[in-house]
Amino acid sequence: MNRAARTVRKAPRRQAFDSLPMYTCRECESEVNQATEICPQCGADLTVPSPGADAPAPKPGLRKILLRWGVLLAVLLGAVWSFLWFIVPERQGNPTTQAEARAVESLQNVRAALTEYASAQGGAYPRLFESLGEAGRAAAQLAQSAGYRIQYSPGPVEADGRIRTYTLEARAGNYGFRNFYTDDGGIMRATRENRAATAQDPPW
Repeated sequence: MNRAARTVRKAPRRQAFDSLPMYTCRECESEVNQATEICPQCGADLTVPSPGADAPAPKPGLRKILLRWGVLLAVLLGAVWSFLWFIVPERQGNPTTQAEARAVESLQNVRAALTEYASAQGGAYPRLFESLGEAGRAAAQLAQSAGYRIQYSPGPVEADGRIRTYTLEARAGNYGFRNFYTDDGGIMRATRENRAATAQDPPW
């Protein structure tokens, strides 16, 4: 058999890296295979990281962490303080003085309601405190919030069936607080003694 006939023509082998993806050399911008370590055009070492490539960010130190937490805590405390400043009622001054001032204010409000009632009734005052309606209830609640109790005492019924005088007292529920008295004359009187104030006590 002819030797030439026995010769088998083999197809050239394709290199395995021919099928690898291509990318651009950072130096000469030539297209090279991804598996290539040395650029065949410019000889650049492609295994060395590019200058300016993103490096892993260093972990923050203990001082920086503490500073961040300190700033966060300051912001939270500021928010809480602002909330308390605008929401919590102001409590300045002497509590005793404030309570006594509320008691006097409640008596003045009752007197105003009585005056309005008498104007509508031809000068007659009511037999019952409840006749003053909402104005009387609001005044009583104001006194109660300060630890006081209001007592209304109508004067005697005159010949025409009308009541033309009255007395008002504000009794303190706490020892040492002033007790107050007023009547249709309009003078406010007070005492620190543990008793109801009367028309004989000094003006307040």
